[in-house]
Amino acid sequence: MALYLEHFGLSEPPFRITPHTDFFFEGAERGATLEALTYAVLHDEGIVKVSGEVGSGKTMLCRMLMERLPREVATIYLATPSLASEEILHAIADDLDLELPERRTAALRELQEHLIRLYGAGRRVVILIDEAHVMPEDTLEQVRLLANLESNRHKLLHIVLFGQPELDETLAKASLRQLRDRVTHAFRMRPLASAEVAKYLSFRMRAAGYRGPEVFSPASVARIARASDGLTRRINILADKALLAAYTENTHAITGRHAKAAVADSEFAMARRRARRPALYLAATLAAGLALGAALAGWYAREAQVAAPAQAAPPAPRSEAAGPPAEDELLDDDTLFELAEAQAASEPAPPAEPRLSPAQVRRMEGYPTDGQPLLTERVAATRELLEHAADERYALELFVTENVDPARMERFLLRAREMVPLSSLLVIPVRSGSRYRLRVLYGNYESPDEAEAARRRLPPKYQREFHVTAQRFEALRGQL
Repeated sequence: MALYLEHFGLSEPPFRITPHTDFFFEGAERGATLEALTYAVLHDEGIVKVSGEVGSGKTMLCRMLMERLPREVATIYLATPSLASEEILHAIADDLDLELPERRTAALRELQEHLIRLYGAGRRVVILIDEAHVMPEDTLEQVRLLANLESNRHKLLHIVLFGQPELDETLAKASLRQLRDRVTHAFRMRPLASAEVAKYLSFRMRAAGYRGPEVFSPASVARIARASDGLTRRINILADKALLAAYTENTHAITGRHAKAAVADSEFAMARRRARRPALYLAATLAAGLALGAALAGWYAREAQVAAPAQAAPPAPRSEAAGPPAEDELLDDDTLFELAEAQAASEPAPPAEPRLSPAQVRRMEGYPTDGQPLLTERVAATRELLEHAADERYALELFVTENVDPARMERFLLRAREMVPLSSLLVIPVRSGSRYRLRVLYGNYESPDEAEAARRRLPPKYQREFHVTAQRFEALRGQL
């Protein structure tokens, strides 16, 4: 049990790395992905694939799916996909309390007959395969054969593959083309952005019983987001260590210094730092040296003006009462790297005032999404972008449609996420009189040239079917 629970008023540890469904974070499209995944499993007949980096939350999503599926659905969870092809059949049969013969063809026939009986009784079977990227090719071929089991009208098994990005590489092999063609939906667990890390930390603390003000300062969130690469397992490790560091100092505020100590105590973060390019360190050192030199020159100039008539006295020693040096006074290696990274990633700050009028916001919000999860999320995200994006930036318009049926647009988004990042798709409801039309756009670019280069990278299907044009955000707002 974590030592800091009572100190922070927590009922349980908030940052355990083992999946706990009470701590499922629905932000960063996680909730929308779960809804879409549930729909795909219950209403489609192909194989579903979920991929993501180590620690991105795939197993948590799998557990949530198991809880979300109705009772009449029998779920079979396979956590050891390295099984041989004949072993996977018997692993499935064990979960169904079924004895199978040793011969593979007879075993498949017996399994099919059992599944037909279950289907006739109103039961459905879903197989969830975790760590699917380590499956041998012959076992993946067995998965394809399982996906073929059907009655005279319906598929008898629904299969969901969870795996690291290597799963995509494996399925791209020519030898697995038939399996790849049966994947009807593909979802990707992306890392959390810095702003999403702040919401994630707050959510986990409150899910564990915390009721006070936010404990993680912006500086600590920035360090944790940067060191974790936005992966939830790493965020949990660093946040747990930062809470412990604050507890040992008897404070309730997590500062950048506490997060820095957590990073220093985490092997993955230190390995990431060691892998940084030497050139980045050199650039940061030069930049910091120039800044420090300018600051010292200014300080000496001021001192010279004050003490010109008298002989310069040696600088007074730092008083212990003044406390330790402030964080921004320390220019250690880590800070030097952060200076360079911050400079490389810096972007103009968003305008202080939203760029949409209240009437424009009301018109966008007036479009009924009927609770379709992906559509609701994309309309809200698009409105947020329109409120803050600079006039001179560009997006690629894919199409405009008068068919504004929410279910139809939800199906489009489900298909689209298999080809492009869903976070880059923009959906703008435009009202004319009492009727709406939908503008669907892609991306956020600094110039027409950048937008044109992105247009050429679009999936060939989009380039064939859509007349893609670049649109300025100023014009998009003006047409609302």
